Amino acid sequence: MRVILFTETFIPKVDGIVTVIRLLLDHLTERGVETMIVAPDLGDVPPYYNRTRIITPYSIRLKFYDELATGTPTPNIWWHMRRFKPDVAHLFHPAVIGTTGLLLAKAFRIPIVTSFHVDLAAMARYVGIPYLAPVADFGLWLAFKGADYTLAPSRPVQERLLKMGVRKVGLWGRGVDADKFHPRHYDAEMRHALSDGHPDAPLLLYVGRLSKEKRLHDLRPVLDQVPGARLAIVGDGPERATLEAVFAGTPTRFMGYLTGSDLSRAYASSDLFVFPSEMEAFGLVVVEAMAAGLPVVAARVGGVMDTIQERVTGCTFDPGDVAALIDGVRFVAADADRRRVMGQTARTYAETRSWPSMMEDVYQLYGRLLADRGRGHHNGESATFRVH
Repeated sequence: MRVILFTETFIPKVDGIVTVIRLLLDHLTERGVETMIVAPDLGDVPPYYNRTRIITPYSIRLKFYDELATGTPTPNIWWHMRRFKPDVAHLFHPAVIGTTGLLLAKAFRIPIVTSFHVDLAAMARYVGIPYLAPVADFGLWLAFKGADYTLAPSRPVQERLLKMGVRKVGLWGRGVDADKFHPRHYDAEMRHALSDGHPDAPLLLYVGRLSKEKRLHDLRPVLDQVPGARLAIVGDGPERATLEAVFAGTPTRFMGYLTGSDLSRAYASSDLFVFPSEMEAFGLVVVEAMAAGLPVVAARVGGVMDTIQERVTGCTFDPGDVAALIDGVRFVAADADRRRVMGQTARTYAETRSWPSMMEDVYQLYGRLLADRGRGHHNGESATFRVH
């Protein structure tokens, strides 16, 4: 089997979408599937990821989001695709590159899978170009309606797509590497760094991009209302300078990007994960934190409601409800024994979220769609997807 992927973001960028793509490519390679990926040129892009050929069309940096670029349709995509002769196309939240992939896949008469990863309409409103939101919604409808099968990361997204008239929508949740993210990676030196030399204080952790939609400024009053609490922010992004000003004079440490064992140690060396984001398709970092044995206090977005058991593995609140955010942090932070039990329960849940099984489901879906096409079925008439 040969599979071609089209995505609007890939390496060297570091985010949840890139993580999912890499894990899928790794799994497909292990299964003996030949893969190719079409992705924008974000700078320093290697010719291959693992054994996957990376094709980068001419790309333009987005002025309103300097870590993103959009690839323009160019003849080299068609040329590479013709030589590769793919059996299935998978479009990761198609926009410009994905729409090109959709049209080419239709021309090549191969099954098409789309997967939802980011709310582009909401993103357009956040970055100050709301007039593009209707265009993004129309593009979403058009691309996902044109696929044989669509994968949603959470039940709210699945329901939204079904209401839009997208007929075949499976639920493709998010997994976690429960070995990489594990309480045993606790490290006293890392905790000292995260807490800025106060390892005995309650330590709150955030991991992710520093951007407007994450609502990190909502964490500022938490530090005023929860005595002794300290905050470590892991990640980087366009709002870093603004946030450093907002948190000036507070017990907050900006750690920048952490990867590999450093990221594993950061999770395991903290007490509580906080996630006030207002816009997520799923929220992969929430499951990573739970695997590391952390209770989570998170906004009810993306897959959070599918993941957190209220006041058992964490607490949830409506986005922007700072009072409820503070109450959740107080509830978890106030009692060390409760925090430990909640963390252990969170870890137990995370151990059931295996990446290999979820990626195997996608591989099996490709096979069923290909078999359906061979039997003359179209639009995923008999294909199904296991619900996680």
